[in-house]
Amino acid sequence: MTDLQKERIKTLRLQGISYVKIGEMLGISDNTVRSFCRRNGLGDTAKNTVACKQCGKLIKIVPKQKPRKFCSDTCRTAWWNSHPDCVDRKAVYAYTCAHCGKPFTAYGNKERKYCSHGCYIADRFGEECGCCD
Repeated sequence: MTDLQKERIKTLRLQGISYVKIGEMLGISDNTVRSFCRRNGLGDTAKNTVACKQCGKLIKIVPKQKPRKFCSDTCRTAWWNSHPDCVDRKAVYAYTCAHCGKPFTAYGNKERKYCSHGCYIADRFGEECGCCD
């Protein structure tokens, strides 16, 4: 194995590429790549890193902590904004308005009684609300 191949193995392994793929790229046996990596402290690199869901940048996994999915707040925000279908909205409640009787849904509030502020004011002060006609 040449010095150039050794350097290439180090860089590819630090990117999280498997022994088999590195061996195929360089035309070396995957067992040779595995032995070299273990001798040089590159054995668990793939297990200690995870790729950012947005940009693919490698994130180091800290033991005894929840694994991170994103490298930064910018990537996290961008990914969630581009994947609104993945948001799990469990706290959606269906009600009937106490004033107009129209069905409505409320997110995150179990105590809602009215479909709108106009219905609340109309019901509280005994007026006719023009919002639900």
